[in-house]
Amino acid sequence: MADVTPPADEIHDKEMPLLDHLAELRTRLMWSAVAFVIAFFICYHFAPEIYNFLAAPLAHALEARGQKPQLIYTALYEAFFTYIKVAMFGAGFLAFPVIASQLWLFIAPGLYRKEKQAMLPFLVATPILFFAGGALAYYVIFPTAWNFFLSFQNTGPGSDIQLDLMAKVSDYLNLVMKLIFAFGLSFELPVLLTLLGKVGIISSAGLKKYRRYAYVGCFIVAAILTPPDVLTQSGLAVPLILLYEISVFCVKAVEPKPVDDVDA
Repeated sequence: MADVTPPADEIHDKEMPLLDHLAELRTRLMWSAVAFVIAFFICYHFAPEIYNFLAAPLAHALEARGQKPQLIYTALYEAFFTYIKVAMFGAGFLAFPVIASQLWLFIAPGLYRKEKQAMLPFLVATPILFFAGGALAYYVIFPTAWNFFLSFQNTGPGSDIQLDLMAKVSDYLNLVMKLIFAFGLSFELPVLLTLLGKVGIISSAGLKKYRRYAYVGCFIVAAILTPPDVLTQSGLAVPLILLYEISVFCVKAVEPKPVDDVDA
C-alpha cells in the first residue's frame, strides 16, 4: 500500500472541542491582559514624561509667541486621572506587539500555509501605517493647528479685553489622543482595502469607478474625527485621498485574476 503524504499546504485540521477553543482563547486573553497591565504600570511611572512629550508641540508654539507654557486643572482629581489616561494610552502602544502576537497564535492554526504567508505583509504593515499616521499628526498637524488656534489670542498692550489660552490638562490630552488615534486608524485604509481586494470583495476597477464618492467620504470622515476647523480636517482628508490612490494600485496587484487571464 502506497504511503500517502499530506500536502505541504494542508491545514492543521485536528478537531478541537469547543471547550478547548474557549480555553485557548482564555489563555491568549490572559497573556494579553498581563502584558497590558505590566505596560500600564511602566507607563504610569513615566506618565509625567509621556504627558510632557504629548504637550511639547503646544509648549513650543507658546514659547514661540513669548508665552510661558502652562496647562491647568480645575478639579483635585483631574491630574491624577489624566495620568491614568496617559498610562493607558502608552500601555496600548507598548503592549500592542504582545497582543498582536497572541491574536496571531490563536488564529494561525486555522490557516493554510499560503494564507499565513499572505497575511504576513498585512501584519507588518498595520503597526507601521498606524505609527506613520500618529507621527503625521504629532509632527505636522499639531504644530500647524496649535499655531492657528493660538492666533486668536488677544494679548497686546492695547487690547481692551485679554484673550489668553488656559488649556486644561484633561481637555488637551483628550484632543491629542483623539487625533493620534484618528490619524493612525485612517492610515490603515490601504491594509483594509487590500485585504478586501485579495478575497475578491472589491476590485481596483470598482475603486476607480467610485473615486469621486470616496474623495467626498474622506472629507466627511475627516470632519467627524477632527476638530471643526478646515486646517485640521484638510490635514487628514488629503492623506486619506493619497492613501486611497495607493490602495487602488495595491488592490490591483493582489486581486484575483480573471479566469481567462489565468488560462492564458
